[in-house]
Amino acid sequence: MAIIATGFFDGVHLGHRKVIETLVSSAASRAEEAIVITFAKHPRAVLQQDARRLRLLSSPEEKDALLKSLGVDRVEMLEFSKTFAQMSAREYLQKIIIQLFGGTMLVLGYDNRLGSDRLVPEQIIPLAQELGLEVQVVQPYFLGQVAVSSTKVREALCAGDVQLASQMLSREYSIKGVVVGGKQLGRKLGFPTANMQLYDPLKIYPKRGAYLSQVLFEDRSFYGMTNVGDIIETHIFDFSEDIYGLDIEVKFLERLRDEIRFESIDALKDQLSLDKKNCQSLIC
Repeated sequence: MAIIATGFFDGVHLGHRKVIETLVSSAASRAEEAIVITFAKHPRAVLQQDARRLRLLSSPEEKDALLKSLGVDRVEMLEFSKTFAQMSAREYLQKIIIQLFGGTMLVLGYDNRLGSDRLVPEQIIPLAQELGLEVQVVQPYFLGQVAVSSTKVREALCAGDVQLASQMLSREYSIKGVVVGGKQLGRKLGFPTANMQLYDPLKIYPKRGAYLSQVLFEDRSFYGMTNVGDIIETHIFDFSEDIYGLDIEVKFLERLRDEIRFESIDALKDQLSLDKKNCQSLIC
């Protein structure tokens, strides 16, 4: 027997966390398993609904870890296909929620949609009750006047507002990748950078520009400044080790400025010196 929440849960933001808290507490009170049913691929990518513009807040691995950190017993990541997408809400409830995973209660977010018929919670409730399945609908989480959603987090990141995105996520937004070689212009200027190749090419990154960042690798943490442009490169403060080929995570803490086109190397060097000074004032 299980209490089940289902959805894509991209980013596992504060709205999602409200759903998961309800899921976990309900499962504990009934001594049942807390299960999240989600998908590795976004339905828009599979159904080719503006898939070229789709960018995600979390990789499947990050989403799995975040959900389990909130007390979920099992995360079932189903394969979303065009055939799967043809399943009606009734079929999904009966075949997946009840028969496959033994669901006795379904926890829904206020904006959940189920099945090829795209039923909303008000339509799902009587259908589920007919099948012997209880339903609990969780209301939105508001940050000020804004209902937190994955779309709102993406909008904040695209605007460069990493602090608002972090508030909605309840953690700093980060990207992960491997350090690769570059043109080494930064080294010649006295600002060597770690260039990143992202592990998940679909992950969204903030608006182009410079940011105060936190850099994590090998269980160590450093401050730095990250430039988001054609490449993502980070100058790590007070650091001179060779880290080519290492896994690295960059957390975006605060936006410093927009991307700038420099007329000379000296102008670039002066701006980098100013950026570092501004970062240090923010850290202190």
